[in-house]
Amino acid sequence: MIMESCGDGKCDASVPDLNGNKPDAWMGGIFLKDEGGYEIVLKSLSHYKKRLQTIGSSPELKDAAAMFAPVLQQQAVKTIPKIDETVSKIKDALSGAISAGSLAEDVPLMQKALECYQSDIDKAETTGHEYFLKLLGDLPTAKNDLPIVTQAIEKIKDN
Repeated sequence: MIMESCGDGKCDASVPDLNGNKPDAWMGGIFLKDEGGYEIVLKSLSHYKKRLQTIGSSPELKDAAAMFAPVLQQQAVKTIPKIDETVSKIKDALSGAISAGSLAEDVPLMQKALECYQSDIDKAETTGHEYFLKLLGDLPTAKNDLPIVTQAIEKIKDN
């Protein structure tokens, strides 16, 4: 918003900024809190955490060069606490303890979780590999989540 003023302070008004400046509010926060987007984000974060906890069993890791496996496992160990923090922050935002806008700094992790969930659904469907099927639990339900995941990825981007 831009403040317009007549100079005497009597006709000050907020008008939309049409010059491309970012608004103060993160629009993804509105999606998460007011449009129910938190459900798919929390589900994706839970999936991502399970994925990282079981990364040693991943067929992709088994196919990766031996030197990359320990690096990926170390990254997984570092990321899991960040997932827990983000889940806690989302719950705090839903309860009103913090503003939804304060979640904007967690967008990269939320996007990564959504993209991981989306990718694993695709892999389960195309490869039928037991690892992905077990990780997802119920493939038909997970497949129904795909449009919502795609929408969430778009809406939580930091615009």
